[in-house]
Amino acid sequence: MSSIWKTSIRAGEKWSGTVSKGRLIRFTAMEAGANLSIMLFNAKDLTERYNMPDSLKAQYTAHLTKGHTLMSDNGRVLASIVEDGLGWHDTISGYTTRALTDRKYGKTTYQELRNEWLRSGQENFAVELTRNGLGLRDMSPVVNLFSKVYVDDDGQMHYELGHCEAGATVVLRTEMDVLLIVSNTPNPLDPRTEYPAVPIGIEVSAAEPVSEEDYCLNFRPENRRAFENTWSYYQLLEL
Repeated sequence: MSSIWKTSIRAGEKWSGTVSKGRLIRFTAMEAGANLSIMLFNAKDLTERYNMPDSLKAQYTAHLTKGHTLMSDNGRVLASIVEDGLGWHDTISGYTTRALTDRKYGKTTYQELRNEWLRSGQENFAVELTRNGLGLRDMSPVVNLFSKVYVDDDGQMHYELGHCEAGATVVLRTEMDVLLIVSNTPNPLDPRTEYPAVPIGIEVSAAEPVSEEDYCLNFRPENRRAFENTWSYYQLLEL
């Protein structure tokens, strides 16, 4: 994979940027126990964004892995998971809040600790949304890369410790021009009482065109329809 651009996101940090369609985004956990919360929007129309309920029900799943797509609320594909070394990424736990972070890890403030204070996902997303012309009303469901959360027969949600090993990777292929917002903050269900400090590498490269034999395209009939909606959208833009 020939890199176009890369960076690393340290524990507690946030980042946002526009990634054009036809790109591979490789996320790498530099140490064990990572969690990276991500939001996705259509970069050309920020009212269109990742739709968690539609993505899950259309693909008959409650978690994401290779072959799955991140569908928008307009029935299009924002991104596809084309490589996955873990087999499970959490879609249902959301992100940490200020109150949860203070309660679990101890109260910290920027005034006391400067850049070492413990950030929450909610605050990180609020800042990056504002930077991109959005606001608090645009807070939306996230995908928690590298985390496994499952529900038992009694309906209780459980975070699986040890799921993410050092060096684990997952690769998204952008099917649309996307605004990507990330927050390297703990999964809300992570039972550890020490704030995780796992840096995440992000690397962008060019993707091969989607072929008729593409795994994500053929994963389910619903995926193909979403791809066709996406292609039609761009055909009209190019007229």
